[in-house]
Amino acid sequence: MRKLVRFVAIATALALLTPAFAAADPIVGVWKTEPDRKKLISHIKISACGDKFCGQIQSAYDTSGKEVQTPNIGKKLFWDVASEGGGKYGGGDFWIPMVNVDVAPQMTLNGDTLSVRGCDHAICGHQTWTRLSK
Repeated sequence: MRKLVRFVAIATALALLTPAFAAADPIVGVWKTEPDRKKLISHIKISACGDKFCGQIQSAYDTSGKEVQTPNIGKKLFWDVASEGGGKYGGGDFWIPMVNVDVAPQMTLNGDTLSVRGCDHAICGHQTWTRLSK
């Protein structure tokens, strides 16, 4: 009986701590995208969403740095992305606003740069994002 109580206590503690580990992950923060096909640069806020990560479009700018309004501001760009260790992230879904398609993301963190890649069948796209803040 003691072993069962101890097991439940440990399992509960781990379940409560998992979101805290995700919140401290180095991918969490605000990231600046490369210009898209419309020449817009976005700021993406990556947050812990439970034990995984999600990204939301915070703002958008033209190439001169002037803030612009788009209907995508405030929308989730990706969700349910998990750390795979070694700076790699994947799983979940990534929404490509320009073509309104969801793809499976692959992300690789290297310091203050984040390589983001997504494929829909044989067609793939990628960008390198830079960290703005933690």
